[in-house]
Amino acid sequence: MKLKPRTLAMILAGGRVDELNVLTHYRPKSAVPFGGFARVIDFPLSNLMNSGLEQVAILSQHRSFSLINHIGIGAAWDMLGKYRGVSILPPSTGYGSSSWYKGSADAVFQTSDFIDYHDPDEVLILSGDHIYNMDYRDMISYHREKDADLTIACLQVPHGKAQRFGVADIDDEDDDRGGRMLQYEEKPVDSSFHWASMTVFCFNPKVLHELLTTNAREDDSFEFGRDIIPRMMSDKRKVYGYKFHDYWGYSRTIAEYWQTNMDLLGPSPKIRLDQWGVRTNLEHRDIRDCQPLKVGSQAQIEDSLIYNGCLIEGKVENSIIFPGVHVKAGAVVKDSILFFNNVVGRDSRIEKTISDVNVTMGNGVQIGNGSGMGGENVTVLGWNNYFPDGIVIGADCTIHPNIELTKLTKHIESGEVVR
Repeated sequence: MKLKPRTLAMILAGGRVDELNVLTHYRPKSAVPFGGFARVIDFPLSNLMNSGLEQVAILSQHRSFSLINHIGIGAAWDMLGKYRGVSILPPSTGYGSSSWYKGSADAVFQTSDFIDYHDPDEVLILSGDHIYNMDYRDMISYHREKDADLTIACLQVPHGKAQRFGVADIDDEDDDRGGRMLQYEEKPVDSSFHWASMTVFCFNPKVLHELLTTNAREDDSFEFGRDIIPRMMSDKRKVYGYKFHDYWGYSRTIAEYWQTNMDLLGPSPKIRLDQWGVRTNLEHRDIRDCQPLKVGSQAQIEDSLIYNGCLIEGKVENSIIFPGVHVKAGAVVKDSILFFNNVVGRDSRIEKTISDVNVTMGNGVQIGNGSGMGGENVTVLGWNNYFPDGIVIGADCTIHPNIELTKLTKHIESGEVVR
């Protein structure tokens, strides 16, 4: 008989990230397509599945339809059964002090009744928008060994990048596995600490409830990094850092999102989907029913990921192509990410561009120019757009979704934003 799970996992998946621009206009960041077939949230969900953690709550808020449609009933991750399941928990209004989620800590606080109902030994709280492969069981085991109030998964970051993260000073109590957290700073201007929080938290449920209740009563801010962790440090709680030493993709900005996708490519890719065991919902957007990839007699494909449902007649180089894309004869797609159901017209050239779903580019179109190092100067095309024959769009441009043709000039200069 399968025993009731000891660990309850909660995924923070409801936010919109302004830095991802038009990609999160109509979906939360966790539902942004990634890697040619998946969504960003597939990575923490697959990690949970591969770790044997199958009681999961997803805290969703911003434009949740795409996320809800993707998660379904959790069957894609085998989270279906008596003691297995995925529950999507939106915020509620209209009773007591309930409201839209004010922050990551408030989101968990508003679902306290859900935690109480399951009565877990620990609550594992994850961000729904990072790209990594991790077996959470070792971290949970470490948390139990230390009888910790909180254990935080941490990744070593270079000096000078501390301002992007919550960073900690961790002792060497257990060498490379982890240690007691001595000090913590949330996004400091400068810091000598080099262990960054991955937003993977393992909490003692009673301590979590006490802290969230106190914070809700006394504070106007509702974030784990800004409020809860510093409070625990000042109260001398047992906070430990669990040291993570593998790949972690932080894709908060367009440049980072582009680069993390590019880490799937090359002779020695940093992200190995064949080894990570990533699953997705193949029924979402009918991926399961797509015809096989078709490659024309004159087509050229170099160092790219191209999935079922695509027709490639032109050249695709160093790019990631989602199902349903048609690259017509004479067209070149380079250093780009094309989401579902894009069409690239004959003799067009698309460079260093991220194109959302249902975008059609006419014949002889030029978009992006490939300038800049790494993820710099990426052009982003919002969904449901049509770009007529011969249009030229420069580097680092942003085209919002559903743009009327009358708003598109024949030549859009680099750096322009079209709304």
